[in-house]
Amino acid sequence: MILRYDIPHNAESMVELSEGEKIYYAVPIDIDEKGNWTDDSFFVVTTSKLFIIRGKKKTEINIADLDKATAEPGIGGGILTVRQGDSHKVLAHYSSRHLGRYAYVARGINILISGRFEEVISNEYEKTCPICGRAIPGTKRCPKCSGEGGFLSMFVKMAGPYKKDFLGVFLIMVLVAVTTLLNPEVQKHLINDVLSGNGSLKTAYALLALMFTFSASIVVLNIMKSNASARLGSKIAADLRRQLFEKYQKLPLSFIGDRRPGELLNRITQDTRFISDFMADVFCNLFAILFIFIWDIVFMMVLNIKLALLTFILVPFVSALMITFRKTIGRIFHLQYKKNDDVASELQDVISGMRVVKTYGKEKDESERFKSVSGIFADIQKKNERFWAMFDFLVNVLMGMGLVIVVYFGGLDVFNYKMTPGELYQFIAYTLLLFQYIGWLGRLPREISRLTSSLERIYDVLAQDVPEESDTVKDIDIKGEITFDHATFGYKSYRPVLEDINAVVKPGEMIGIVGASGTGKSTLINLLMRLYETDDGRILVDGTDMKDISRKSYHSQLGVVLQETFLFSGTIIDNIRFSKPDATTEEIIRAAKLANAHDFICALPDGYNTYVGEKGYTLSGGERQRIAIARAILPDPRILILDEATASLDTESEFMIQKALERLTKGKTTFAIAHRLSTLKNADRIMVIDGHHIAEIGTHSELLDRKGIYYNLYTAQIQF
Repeated sequence: MILRYDIPHNAESMVELSEGEKIYYAVPIDIDEKGNWTDDSFFVVTTSKLFIIRGKKKTEINIADLDKATAEPGIGGGILTVRQGDSHKVLAHYSSRHLGRYAYVARGINILISGRFEEVISNEYEKTCPICGRAIPGTKRCPKCSGEGGFLSMFVKMAGPYKKDFLGVFLIMVLVAVTTLLNPEVQKHLINDVLSGNGSLKTAYALLALMFTFSASIVVLNIMKSNASARLGSKIAADLRRQLFEKYQKLPLSFIGDRRPGELLNRITQDTRFISDFMADVFCNLFAILFIFIWDIVFMMVLNIKLALLTFILVPFVSALMITFRKTIGRIFHLQYKKNDDVASELQDVISGMRVVKTYGKEKDESERFKSVSGIFADIQKKNERFWAMFDFLVNVLMGMGLVIVVYFGGLDVFNYKMTPGELYQFIAYTLLLFQYIGWLGRLPREISRLTSSLERIYDVLAQDVPEESDTVKDIDIKGEITFDHATFGYKSYRPVLEDINAVVKPGEMIGIVGASGTGKSTLINLLMRLYETDDGRILVDGTDMKDISRKSYHSQLGVVLQETFLFSGTIIDNIRFSKPDATTEEIIRAAKLANAHDFICALPDGYNTYVGEKGYTLSGGERQRIAIARAILPDPRILILDEATASLDTESEFMIQKALERLTKGKTTFAIAHRLSTLKNADRIMVIDGHHIAEIGTHSELLDRKGIYYNLYTAQIQF
């Protein structure tokens, strides 16, 4: 996201810099004090001052005089305010386009207020193109302005790795085109030289043999062309599915969370399948038809230019019809594909939540809801098919009129001896080819629109920039010291969940994390699990910035037990081995014993090879949790994260799991979230999160003596 715009020279000249001072941020102010749009106002931040420039007016504020800057989001926009003592002042109004931008700027101002001089850098992408104003699909560059968008560029990008395969299909297409165009020439000679009564039987056999050869060649070449195209399409689709799946693994959770499961699933399944179908059914004929189409026109002009021109009278009308409705076709079918995503997402939600649906007896309600979504998709599909049937009918009527013109005026030329019957037959054959392929090309916009839509959706994912690990990242053996250095993070840049978190956790220390719902406890452990990166500040592991540690090295020394235990469909041994694929059977059994899971596993009919259903629902909650603990124990992690690991369990299961956790946490740096504060009595320190900050930190007794937030939470639970 751009935080330093190139401002006009007249505005820049109003920013007076002292020695050593430089501009950090320069962003537009697009709404004035009266709520009107403006394009001549800018907000500039230097190392020591704030400048508000409105046309020829300038307001200057010393950063040293301020206590805090806040970017406050609102409906359709936001305001930037600063606090100085007890007074607040609004410095700028801006539209929703700049919500994230001003959040970063406010954060940068607060860093300067604190006496630090780190410059905030945003890795977020622009939502709209600064040049053309179009929406940007989550990439750094605008597809339109950068020349990276459009059907041809996307198709070339897709075809790039398969040049040899495309060349082979292209050569077969050329051979198909040549044999198709030569066949009418042989038929002309058969009519003129044999059927007119002047030819010999030997000539007739020779021409018939040649016709049979051409016809057989066309059939064989078409089979070869279809097989080659189908193989190429399957190869491309398989590679795209693999690339999409690998990309999904690398993309941040924010990207996955912003999209519905059915939409993501359709990009891997339906969109790649359509590309395969397009290659097999459309592309296999594309260049052959274009080649035939061009030479067909040339041959018609050579045979009879007057008749050719009469035939071509209708071509502009057909072309105009196609061009006129091209965008409409693209729009209506793009809407159809989006509604198809809704159907898939609805189906995914219901199937995944079938236990809840059946529990509350909502089968009929969900059936009606799915029927409604499916009905909307069906209505759009019916409207589109009706539109397409009418469009196809108009194209066919125009082409039929063209054939009538050829037969009528060509017949007159034959009667007047200006053409031979064979030449008229040849001309009619070329005309039929011309109109046949015009009709095929008329259906092409629909196929192209579907292909474009599929490619856009696929490359919307593949074009996402994933921050690659730099060459400086390293593998480390973690001892367990964790340092929060002014760590700040928000799922939306303009709405931070955690602000300026500072703490040092010693190796082997157990830290309890408590606080009201929504204060950022889970967000803190998400940062520790490195599911998200801090927006500002750092998290250090043994003195090394977490971003400078290779993900593989870090996650291999991390153990996680969450409240919602997820087990994959598969065997118990496979689920435990997930955290360490090369683990031996002895290591797995040892981990299961430490997790108090070995006894109940051995009691199952198939023991460790027992198959658990989707998400492990064939097991009880306590059994799933103990398998999750075994999975966390297996790699012997140095950092352990527990998120309500014993919540919602019966007393016996909780006791078994508590015993397992005591063994698991020994000697490991542990972060444990718990709503039942009594479970954190033995923690070395307890961290209380409130108001997006660490409000209190200390031992259980220290916090009780302080009689603050923790004291109130603890006494409230005891009284309850």
